[in-house]
Amino acid sequence: MTTMDLLKRNLAPILPEAWKQIDEEARRVLKLNLAGRKFVDFSGPHGWQFAAVSTGALDPLGDEPMLGVTAGIRRVQPLVEVRAPFRLSIPDLDAVARGKSPDLSAVVKAAEKIARVEDSAVFNGFKAGRISGIIDSSPHPPVEVTSTATWPQAIAQAKEVLRTVGIGGPFALALGPKAYDELSAGSEDGYPLLKRIEKTLIAGPIVWAPTISGAVLMSTRGGDFELTVGQDFSIGFAYVDKQELELYLAESFTFRVIEPAAAIALRRG
Repeated sequence: MTTMDLLKRNLAPILPEAWKQIDEEARRVLKLNLAGRKFVDFSGPHGWQFAAVSTGALDPLGDEPMLGVTAGIRRVQPLVEVRAPFRLSIPDLDAVARGKSPDLSAVVKAAEKIARVEDSAVFNGFKAGRISGIIDSSPHPPVEVTSTATWPQAIAQAKEVLRTVGIGGPFALALGPKAYDELSAGSEDGYPLLKRIEKTLIAGPIVWAPTISGAVLMSTRGGDFELTVGQDFSIGFAYVDKQELELYLAESFTFRVIEPAAAIALRRG
């Protein structure tokens, strides 16, 4: 977590030891909940002033600015700035100096929320933020998983769909909570299904992804999906209200699907 003027951290009545614990707890929770970053290309962080990503497209203007001269507007994708506010007790934070651990449950909740905003945008899209996600952009019909035992066959089928359209590996698998639990508990001849899939079917990571339903198989060869971050996750100070202060977790980002065919969803029937 970085300290910047916009975050006004120097104005917060928080001891350095308390700031350290707040930052570390937020970082721990974010790492646990951010699944999309494990699969996609990452560009940044570029800072607060970075506002948009060039898509490489040009929208021609209907009118010529001068006879014999054509013009077009370059198409860009703007970054979305998101904030998750939370409140902490000042006396509780002051007690850190006396060796007491503060109650940081509010930090945990805020970090979970903002992480899932980014992750949901990556996988499911965020229409208001002009972001299309991996799942909603895929042109492939979802592969149906009819039972626990058929997960390996369904994943093999999904890989074949991607290979048929020229998408190479390595492949990675994002599993929603129910799918992850099912594969962790399920077994074939006493051998855990998740372990079998890791050993024989998936060369890339298999990751718990709390914002999706079912699963998504995608190529991690690079160049297909890009997460662009202006300001990476940072904690700022808002105001003091008697014995409490309000802080917030903030980030600016956007996400682009460059090759929609590089991913396919798996749907549990």
